[in-house]
Amino acid sequence: MARYRDANCKLCRREGEKLFLKGARCLSDKCPIAKGAPPPGQHGANMRRKVSEYGLQLREKQKVRRIYGILERQFHNYYVKASKMRGITGENLMILLEQRLDNVVYRLGFAPSRKSARQLVRHRHFTVNDRIVDIPSYQVKPGDVVKVRENSKRMDIIHMALKEIGRAAELPWFRLDKARLEGEMLNIPTRLEIPTPAQEQLIVELYSK
Repeated sequence: MARYRDANCKLCRREGEKLFLKGARCLSDKCPIAKGAPPPGQHGANMRRKVSEYGLQLREKQKVRRIYGILERQFHNYYVKASKMRGITGENLMILLEQRLDNVVYRLGFAPSRKSARQLVRHRHFTVNDRIVDIPSYQVKPGDVVKVRENSKRMDIIHMALKEIGRAAELPWFRLDKARLEGEMLNIPTRLEIPTPAQEQLIVELYSK
């Protein structure tokens, strides 16, 4: 499947905020956003300040899509599924994105970024309920236990991520056992618990046109 292969920092510069696509680098002084870098392109520094309503909706959709590392067709499919669920469509969309296995691996702190988490999942380094799952979009449900496989427990990238960017202690819907390198989803998070900075209602307005 096609994937974005250009520089990740360009995406953050285009959105004008940190999307945390490169792990620890995003928390350092090397981050272009921290340096005040303008949007990419020849005319990035001179971009018009005024943005239309459609432009705001489009930028919000692009931002969330890039945060979770999802292509357009798959993101739209998530929206369609969210719109058919009970409750508020925008909140349902964010919850579905949070339940992706690559995002869960990232949230548990087993990978420095979602991109790294997706690669680790594809390379079969994780199990869900003791079964190998290599599909990044797999939907993790409450009660599911995500483990690092026995043969993968010595991987430096996993231990460095846990040491430097461990996150699960801050998220009430996870139980993390660092010693056993496993985590459990305790319940489905509410929108207020999800730390992703997004105005999902703008995405709903965009797709509703």
